[in-house]
Amino acid sequence: MFFSRTKTELIDADQALPGRSERNFHLTDKHVVLGTPVVTDEAPAGYDVAIFGLGCFWGAEEIYWKTPGVWSTSVGYAGGHTPHPSYEEVCSGRTAHTEAVRIVFDPARVSYADLIKTFFEVHDPTQGMRQGNDVGTQYRSAIYVTSPEQEKVARELTDVYGAELARRGLGEITTEVRDAPTYYYAEDQHQQYLAKNPFGYRCHANTGVKFPQTA
Repeated sequence: MFFSRTKTELIDADQALPGRSERNFHLTDKHVVLGTPVVTDEAPAGYDVAIFGLGCFWGAEEIYWKTPGVWSTSVGYAGGHTPHPSYEEVCSGRTAHTEAVRIVFDPARVSYADLIKTFFEVHDPTQGMRQGNDVGTQYRSAIYVTSPEQEKVARELTDVYGAELARRGLGEITTEVRDAPTYYYAEDQHQQYLAKNPFGYRCHANTGVKFPQTA
């Protein structure tokens, strides 16, 4: 019963798995698609970072590495309590993390606003603790902002898309917008998973609603 409940309800820190003090696996140095570093704790000068949770991170990462202006992507875990969790621990619901994608991009080529518009179009931000048939707290919708400017854009565009969904009689947005928490890189086999496994699983639940034109 505890396992079933935690799959769809966020747990408190005192209920979370203890995790570990450091990463206990090796990560490949280079992005297998873009040829850039996978570990990008320090973004290049002039570049910016976006972190999103939008369901299964395999398909989410693929969408963003194909976006012009994106320099590197990685997948990881964010927004929970357990330090350096494993994939299995996150999927248990006992870490409170999302499956997240970290995007390093050139704002001269692609704006943060455009990355968020893509975010809303390629998943369903009304589904709470699930995306399609994927059920669990790790699949919840999240925008983790790295600056006050990002937060302003994220909240404004969430309101715009929410109004469009309401106009069409669809559900309310459940996306959480919050300061970027510690991001823990996922295991090497999950990085660029769909480049390594082209016929692998993609979950692209979405509303079918394009982001409305804005001034």
